[in-house]
Amino acid sequence: MLRFNNSLGGFSWSSKIYEKQPVTYGQVAYTTPGTYSWTCPSRVKSVCVVAVGGGGGGWGSNYVGGGGGGGGLVWVNNITVVPGQSYTVVVGAGGPINTPSGGTASWFNNATYIVANGGVGGTGSQNSGSLTPAFATGGTYTNSSGFLGGGGNGGNGGGYSGVFSGSGGGGAGGYSGAGGDGSLSRIGTASAGAGGGGGGGTAYTVSGRGAGGGGGVGLLGRGTNGVSGLNGTAGSGGSSGSAGFNGAGGGGESSGYGGTYGGGGGGGTTNSTGIGFQAGIGGGGAVRIIWGNTIQYGARSFPTANAGDL
Repeated sequence: MLRFNNSLGGFSWSSKIYEKQPVTYGQVAYTTPGTYSWTCPSRVKSVCVVAVGGGGGGWGSNYVGGGGGGGGLVWVNNITVVPGQSYTVVVGAGGPINTPSGGTASWFNNATYIVANGGVGGTGSQNSGSLTPAFATGGTYTNSSGFLGGGGNGGNGGGYSGVFSGSGGGGAGGYSGAGGDGSLSRIGTASAGAGGGGGGGTAYTVSGRGAGGGGGVGLLGRGTNGVSGLNGTAGSGGSSGSAGFNGAGGGGESSGYGGTYGGGGGGGTTNSTGIGFQAGIGGGGAVRIIWGNTIQYGARSFPTANAGDL
């Protein structure tokens, strides 16, 4: 910097540069189920986190099969972190078919701190004697960190109300509302997601069909709500998440999968000998971390403030 030097009677160059240091910003997303270690970059003192639990899988039966619940979503802002320190990140898995325990939780730092729980798996009936409406509840969320946050529960998977038909999977939770509920078997009415959550999947109104999976939810901040499917189709994704898979009318193991991230799998059944039960697995969970406050972009926080990739 050029400045006036009285002792020299003129101008001289100073070795001290007065300038504002740039603030580090960035993001990282973990989208494959498993356990990871995230190391805080230098000069980063706080982060924002969003996590989505795994969706529950649907149930396949020779009589009636229920859909799985969607995974919950949680976001938390301005979490204090220490540069150079490592933090545990766990990404939950989507639930397999015919597993009532459902999807598993995604979390940041520890298992009780910032947690998005997985959706419960669907259940079913092998015969009319045990036919009872049994919804698979969507995953909840927990924020015990002491920092400001929010989220939404996953939508419920559809129970069963009619023979030889699967029920729809629940949508993943939103940033400020619940995912859509999957429809009952033989009833093709599900609900849309709220607060950017995924839409619920629907059942076919005719027998012998697998139902649609629930829509997933995206990680780049709150966007539009996922809408429900119609007559066996999947719910669409919320906040740019992916849609579930449509149900199938004649077999096919890929039918009824839940959308990423966190959509519940559709239930399945058939009244035809030798054809698969057509249930779908739940969509996997995810965790995304963002940080930074720059002159160019401003502060970053969920659910909407510069939450996309920069």
